Amino acid sequence: MPESIKITENSSKLTKYSELIPQIKSLIENEKNLYANLANISAALKQVFNFWWVGFYLVDEQNNQELVLGPFQGPIACTRIKFGRGVCGTSWKEQKTILVSDVDKFPGHIGKNLL
Repeated sequence: MPESIKITENSSKLTKYSELIPQIKSLIENEKNLYANLANISAALKQVFNFWWVGFYLVDEQNNQELVLGPFQGPIACTRIKFGRGVCGTSWKEQKTILVSDVDKFPGHIGKNLL
């Protein structure tokens, strides 16, 4: 298992992903625990791209109409997101990736109602 992620300084986004993906594969290949792997993936993405927030939501096993917060890096996040609500819930409902340039302008954005 690698002890750190190494990316070429001042490289393009494409180069960063090209260098990062094999390192993530190496990082998680011998670990069977989903949460440990998602935590390390979040940390690697945060480290390389300096994202404000990066993480995972998983379908709740007790309530398959909600996403529950999984491993992440960044400020406090919504613990639960209903099917079809906000960016993540809408992406889940539509079964597609949604690219959002300004999340505050997304219809139904729920981040500001967090606390």
